[in-house]
Amino acid sequence: MKSKKLNIAFFGSSLVSAYWNGAATYYRGIVRALSECGHHVTFYEPDAYERQQNRDMEDPDWAKVVVYEATEEAVYKCLEDAAGADMVVKASGVGVFDELLEREVLKLQTDERLVVFWDVDAPATLDRVHNDPNDQFLELIPQYDMVLTYGGGDPVVKAYEALGAKKCVPIYNALDTATHFPVEPDARFACDLAFLGNRLPDREARVEEFFLKPAALNMNQTFIIGGSGWGDKQMSDNVKYVGHVYTKDHNAFNCTPKAVLNISRESMARYGFSPATRVFEAAGAGACIITDYWEGIDFFFEPGKEILVARDGAEVAAIMADLTEAKAKEIGEAAYRKVLSAHTYKHRAEQLEQLLYAKVKRTKEALA
Repeated sequence: MKSKKLNIAFFGSSLVSAYWNGAATYYRGIVRALSECGHHVTFYEPDAYERQQNRDMEDPDWAKVVVYEATEEAVYKCLEDAAGADMVVKASGVGVFDELLEREVLKLQTDERLVVFWDVDAPATLDRVHNDPNDQFLELIPQYDMVLTYGGGDPVVKAYEALGAKKCVPIYNALDTATHFPVEPDARFACDLAFLGNRLPDREARVEEFFLKPAALNMNQTFIIGGSGWGDKQMSDNVKYVGHVYTKDHNAFNCTPKAVLNISRESMARYGFSPATRVFEAAGAGACIITDYWEGIDFFFEPGKEILVARDGAEVAAIMADLTEAKAKEIGEAAYRKVLSAHTYKHRAEQLEQLLYAKVKRTKEALA
């Protein structure tokens, strides 16, 4: 579709560091794909949570990265700079001055400039506002031109529309083919089943059920857990903890084990239609994925052929007891074919372009 290429100002947690920042690879995939479509993105991220000290990439050539101090003064300076954009995006979970940004970006809204809220953790946001009638964000939702979400399907769309959102559209996670692809196995990650995810309050109980319990039931097999925060967690002797896994090692982490496990956070599983970024990353590396059950899995992958599904830890243990190397390879290859055909960030960027151009067209017609 030929139309104006957009100058986009994007306020998010971090583009250059995945440290305590699970949305990093999602941002990278979306922003890179938008750049390849000809749009220009300036990504504003705060110097917070030691992310800049734990970068896993240099500033890319497909986006301008502005790192600002975690002060109000610096935030306002970035907002002033963003006033030159065609579209301003405020992502959820920036980590510092979120309320200020949610409020102040709306002051940049004009007939010519879209202001969008991009929720990378919609279930958590919706739970928060439903539990606090005084939450400032409730009165801001109807003011945004649209709400984009990292996932959630109809349940999240309907929940946002019920709160007054003009339009809510999921832009799902996907595969960034430039960064996630099959590689040679790495002995550091050799095991039967691996799980990668930071230790978070609404994930921990599910990790105990879907990963640590099956490990304890299958003592003749080996398990690896990666991510921040698990160091003092009690685990059976056949579980190895490898700490934070940098994105440069994600492909090897996904390619090497017989299978990799996806465990949704509790809120994501409850709303459904919220595949984690790592599902697509693992599929892009040709991994055999076992996932906990959530509504909408078959919207993305065919259970039993392209992904294996478990409703509890006992089912994970049973799957692992029967899973052969040949079967795991067959499932991984099927997932790889599916993700390339339907779930890359190029697919998502094209969806987003159509959405934005339709919005711009409607606005122009309304003003005519």
